[in-house]
Amino acid sequence: MDRPDLMTKKRTGHKLKGIPHLLAAASYSIGGARRLLGEAAFRHELIAFAVAMVGFVISSATLFQYVAMVLLFLLMIAFEALNTAIEEIVDRVSPEISDMGRNAKDLGSLACLCLILANSAYAVYVIFISHFLPV
Repeated sequence: MDRPDLMTKKRTGHKLKGIPHLLAAASYSIGGARRLLGEAAFRHELIAFAVAMVGFVISSATLFQYVAMVLLFLLMIAFEALNTAIEEIVDRVSPEISDMGRNAKDLGSLACLCLILANSAYAVYVIFISHFLPV
């Protein structure tokens, strides 16, 4: 969703400070979260996280295991946001198909895949494997 008014608007030298800056930053983050919710991959990751949390409850996961899973999931959200930003920039700067644009998108996608695999492996370990291995 292009917003030409933002693409051509010049920035002023005035910067917010203190609480107004914090509120503005929070509103930008909320905008980013809304944008990310428009991505099918992110919605799938949210569903997978919810399923993993149900598995954690059923398997009586420890507090540490919950915290580790949440941290891994937050990393995955960050990577997904950066990947989406890369895709948006590539599409804006290079609307034609190019090797450089394809490589940038592929590398962003690989970063997300690595975090998806890490999240999945950890969830499988906690839910299934950790109960069979002595501590």
